[in-house]
Amino acid sequence: MEYNKNIHSLLLGSLLLLVGGVFFTSCTDWLEKEKEAIVAEDEAFKNYRNFQGYIEEIYDCIPNKEMANYCSAWNFGDDAVHNPEGYAHMDHQVDLGNYRNWWTNGQCWLNGAGKDGSWAPKYSLWKGAWYSIRKCNMGIENIKSLVGTDEERDLLLGQMYFFRAWWHFELMCYFGGLPYIDEAFEASKIPELPRLSFQECADRCAEDFERAYSLLPQDWDETLAGMQTSGKNDLRINKFMALCYLGKCYLWAGSPLMKEMEKTKTGGVAQLLGASSNGKTYDYDVEYCKKAAETLGKALDMVKKGTVRYKLAEFKYSNIYDHVRDENAESNYSDIFYTRGQNWLQPGSTEAIFRGLSARDDCNWNCSKIFGPKVLGIVPHDNIIHHPTANLIDQYGMANGQPIYLVQNGELVLNPASGWDPEHPYKDRDPRFYHDIVFDGFHYVLNTENFTDAQKKLKLDYCSLYSNGAMRAIDNGSSTGYFIQKLVPHQCNELDRWCYGWENGNAFHSYLPYMRLADIYLMYAEARTAIATNVAGLNERPEYCPSFSAVDAINALRDRVNSGDYPMEHVPANLRDTREHFMDEVRRERAVELSFEGFRWCDLQRWLLLTEPPYTVKYSHEFERLEADDWFKSHDPKDAKVGNFQRKDLITRRLESKHYWFPLPDKDTYLYEGFPQNPGW
Repeated sequence: MEYNKNIHSLLLGSLLLLVGGVFFTSCTDWLEKEKEAIVAEDEAFKNYRNFQGYIEEIYDCIPNKEMANYCSAWNFGDDAVHNPEGYAHMDHQVDLGNYRNWWTNGQCWLNGAGKDGSWAPKYSLWKGAWYSIRKCNMGIENIKSLVGTDEERDLLLGQMYFFRAWWHFELMCYFGGLPYIDEAFEASKIPELPRLSFQECADRCAEDFERAYSLLPQDWDETLAGMQTSGKNDLRINKFMALCYLGKCYLWAGSPLMKEMEKTKTGGVAQLLGASSNGKTYDYDVEYCKKAAETLGKALDMVKKGTVRYKLAEFKYSNIYDHVRDENAESNYSDIFYTRGQNWLQPGSTEAIFRGLSARDDCNWNCSKIFGPKVLGIVPHDNIIHHPTANLIDQYGMANGQPIYLVQNGELVLNPASGWDPEHPYKDRDPRFYHDIVFDGFHYVLNTENFTDAQKKLKLDYCSLYSNGAMRAIDNGSSTGYFIQKLVPHQCNELDRWCYGWENGNAFHSYLPYMRLADIYLMYAEARTAIATNVAGLNERPEYCPSFSAVDAINALRDRVNSGDYPMEHVPANLRDTREHFMDEVRRERAVELSFEGFRWCDLQRWLLLTEPPYTVKYSHEFERLEADDWFKSHDPKDAKVGNFQRKDLITRRLESKHYWFPLPDKDTYLYEGFPQNPGW
């Protein structure tokens, strides 16, 4: 079947697949479809085995953000930047305000292609959403055809209600409110449904998430139907997933942007007037946030009581720079994002809540080669590099719990309580900094046996990221002074790949989850802060979540990373003296914990900060290296002294109010009058 290109054709055409057998034993085996696998509706829906096979294609449509073609861009906020060879990618196009490029940019999961250039719903949020929503509606309408048990019916319906809501919600995050499609329309008729506002659409999503919660089990292995695939059910939709997404849906609906736009909606489409947020970044919709807090609090209470399998992965390392896990650790923070030496185990650890399918070898093709220096082939392939901005580096605060900078009147102002020293900028930082970030003097290449003379001469085993250093060239190094290794470790380089990196013998596998447990703590803290009427409310532990206040939730994440040589303190008193100060700290914690995971643009957007300084300027850190090159061989790079440390502006994003939403494809807005383009486009 050819995958069609507009909403109308995607809504009216869907592939019926008969896919039996065990799910997830191999992520790709069942995708090799024989002609006889395409069957009539009466076959696809007649029994549980066939019906579940029909639904499982929806799982495969979940876009893998890291694998949409190659060098996929998914960080649109102020946290990431490309070097010039990657300027065609969507994150740089967002910097330019060229949002229309999403439709033609095959490098982005919003509308991407596979690494072979093929187009299909599985690589595109836009195509995959309409296609999968259609499949959900067809399945729901045909559930009466099922010959099976009540349990089987509930499992099938629960998944379809969840997916119908999830796909709508993911689209809404980028395009705003849309028609909520809850039936499978006849092919001869264009469904002229009006666009809903974000909050109206969120209400419809919430209804489906609630239905899914009521129908789905917490553990598929404990159901008779799930026992057929016992031990292979981790990725299947369950009750906890539905509950967490319900809470997220309410929080997004209650966020400042959505509240503000609800005031100005006309015909379902809201107009945000003016480029400025007019200081409304703390103005949440309290009623939605109350629902969010209660829902997310219920989820955290389940975690606390141990009634679900999810728990925070441990942050214990014998060597934090090389991500060497402590021998006493039962789980591993790094395993959330990548695994190696674990028989191609899909990443997620104990923390990933919602993930799609991930083919085990795709990440080795290019995703493992886009985060490090390309100087003299240290990291191979092309010269495209995703690296963090200094903006992101400055979000990682100090071990004493203080931020380095405070935002005052659109300016970054040094926080005197932080104790940050510009002569020792990497000393006493949040432990996650040392796990995530590659900085000057970092021991990058461990195996130098096969170094060329040129590589030896430049001493590329240790990162030279000071101004004008060997790894600061804009074409094959870092323009900001940093690389990131959170998602792919630094050992994925040409010299270390055989022992630690992407070679098949190491079974290296990377994947970025859509939702993980740390996010639930963060969203709960935000929702509780949004509804607090005074400072005391920040410490209140409600009946629905007796173990956690807003402050407790943030401190739980800091307790997780507090260990031995890398301590981390709780939120200090000066950041809990007003609701606004604590909200700023919740947001900074979110920027650090979820860094490079693709959430920053949506956060700045819904907080009405996307067009506000200082978030509109991406900058670098410039400094002089004062230590001798050999000093780093016997000293910890975080202790290095530097000179003349300063910020330098790189990119100013001249965004307007229209940039709070991506434009819809023009051809879809011509289908009927009730489906208008987003304002300003």
